[in-house]
Amino acid sequence: MNRPPRAAPPPTGLLSLRIDLPQGRIGPGKIALLEAIDREGSISAAGRALGMSYKRAWDLVDALKTLLGTAAVEASPGGYRGGGALLTDAGRNLVADYRAIERAAQRAAEKRLATLASRAKG
Repeated sequence: MNRPPRAAPPPTGLLSLRIDLPQGRIGPGKIALLEAIDREGSISAAGRALGMSYKRAWDLVDALKTLLGTAAVEASPGGYRGGGALLTDAGRNLVADYRAIERAAQRAAEKRLATLASRAKG
């Protein structure tokens, strides 16, 4: 994945997407955490990069496992050099699906966002 940092929102605005499934919720925070784990190679480093505690990062990873019915992240135990973490295929697919839905929603809403942005100017 190794996504570059997000650019500034377009002048029309940027959607923030939350998907509520019967099994649970997927939103920008969980997706950002998965992308950070992929980039950083560890749950703790990803949490630090996002300004969240190690426990919060682990809780979100655990919530994703419950939601998906399979692990989104494969963690290896620490030691004196520390552990590591990788996204599983399920984790990578979740990120790809979420980002595709997000892009489609952004395109679909572009005209309305432009209208909102023009009305919001002061």
